[in-house]
Amino acid sequence: MAVEVSSLFTVSASDYKSIVSMNLFVALLLACIVIGHLLEENRWVNESITSLLIGLTTGFVILLISGGKSSHLLVFSEDLFFIYLLPPIIFNAGFQVKKKQFFRNFITITMFGALGTLISFCVISLGAIGFFKKLDIGSLDVNDYLAIGAIFAATDSVCTLQVLNQDETPLLYSLVFGEGVVNDATSVVLFNAIQSFDLTRLDARIFLQFSGSFMYLFFASTLLGVVAGLISAYVIKKLYFGRHSTDREVALVLLMAYLSYMLAELFYLSGILTVFFCGIVMSHYTWHNVTESSRVTTKHAFATLSFLAETFIFLYVGMDALDIEKWRFVSSSPGTLIAVSTILMFLVMVGRAAFVFPISFLTNLAKKSPNEKINFRMQVTIWWAGLMRGAVSMALAYNQFARAGHTQLIGNAIMITSTISVVLFSTVVFGLLTKHLIRFLLPQSSVHFSSVSTVSSYLGSPKSITVPFLGNQQGSETDLGSQEFARQVGIGRPNSLRMLLNSPSHTVHYYWRKFDDSFMRPVFGGRGFVPFVPGSPGEQSANNLP
Repeated sequence: MAVEVSSLFTVSASDYKSIVSMNLFVALLLACIVIGHLLEENRWVNESITSLLIGLTTGFVILLISGGKSSHLLVFSEDLFFIYLLPPIIFNAGFQVKKKQFFRNFITITMFGALGTLISFCVISLGAIGFFKKLDIGSLDVNDYLAIGAIFAATDSVCTLQVLNQDETPLLYSLVFGEGVVNDATSVVLFNAIQSFDLTRLDARIFLQFSGSFMYLFFASTLLGVVAGLISAYVIKKLYFGRHSTDREVALVLLMAYLSYMLAELFYLSGILTVFFCGIVMSHYTWHNVTESSRVTTKHAFATLSFLAETFIFLYVGMDALDIEKWRFVSSSPGTLIAVSTILMFLVMVGRAAFVFPISFLTNLAKKSPNEKINFRMQVTIWWAGLMRGAVSMALAYNQFARAGHTQLIGNAIMITSTISVVLFSTVVFGLLTKHLIRFLLPQSSVHFSSVSTVSSYLGSPKSITVPFLGNQQGSETDLGSQEFARQVGIGRPNSLRMLLNSPSHTVHYYWRKFDDSFMRPVFGGRGFVPFVPGSPGEQSANNLP
């Protein structure tokens, strides 16, 4: 009997190794948080670079201890990234975004994020075909070259968003932030479409099918996110779980958010777009239908999960960059690796410039107010923000050129290591220079809209929380459709066709608010339409009125 009991507590060597690895990784996450806090005011380093450098240092130490056999504690898994780490980051981005600024600049954001990504994809793909065939880096076909375009068209603007203040530079912040999310979604949709078609024999029919598949994925994913958010708002408004259990209410909000992402994956859609727009809809309707305690809990929970996921990703990317298995296959041709990485970085920079400045020029032609135009300093900032590459590029590169994190083909090994090199160089070097570039390009005296920053009351919006990796200032969705705000920014009441032509974005927003207040909020809830139930936010708000 004693032998049987002791066997229950016996841990196999592999299980014990996993437990040790998890302990060390959790300790490293804690170290990233503490060191990131201590370096908060540092002129050069931010949280993402801190996590990346800690990962590199840890990987180097593990490489020495293991005798050059391994550099990481965990094996990279695409499922871990796309199913567990990416959803909370993207959802929190939609949940915390300033919807007024986002949708006021929605056309510009879509042009940067969707059309711009396609332009960058074409530049990088064509450049890769032209340069790499001369380098003889291995057997890469047309699909591989197109996949390279999609991989390196995916940006990571975290470092820039950490420096920008969405209250002082609302236009610039919304453009950089919105483009980053739409860009990631477009790149993943584009990558999936490339893998679904054999483009080695491209003709008009295949091109039309490819374009149709891309547009279907894009719009169907957005619609699914909106529908999922509306269903969650309606269910919580009607059943009102908070009367009996705040825990159930919070659990329902969390699970409905995650379910939207998994439904998109189930139907082979873009989970990034789906969960992002689900977050926007839930912050507009669902969040106002829950109790006050649930509001505080949910917004802190989403922000915390997003923060931990991003720290986890940067930490692991740093460790995985020193994986000896990937570098062993390219050790005989370091010159080729340097050439490929340099060419890719050059194509990324040219691809960004090919759409940022032309689209900004076209956008400015349609803008009447000087405060709404994208000046040259802002254009350079937008261009710079998209030069950095991150975990999305890494995950897509693994998907295309590796199996289970390793590869035996020299061409694939070069592409994996080149992707790692570009991610490290762009994140560390460009990230270190970001604060100084922003301070040079956007001195405090030239910041627009600083006098019109908007902060709502505590119960007004989920944006009143501090959001790690997205900005450290308070912000909110505020009902600034009033005449006072219109007077401050020079927008008249849109009561004629002339006003529609002069300020189309503000006019559309005005009529959307009328439609929203008349039809949507009475059904799905939202600010000012929460149910009046004992203990509800409606009663709390009513009791607080003077």
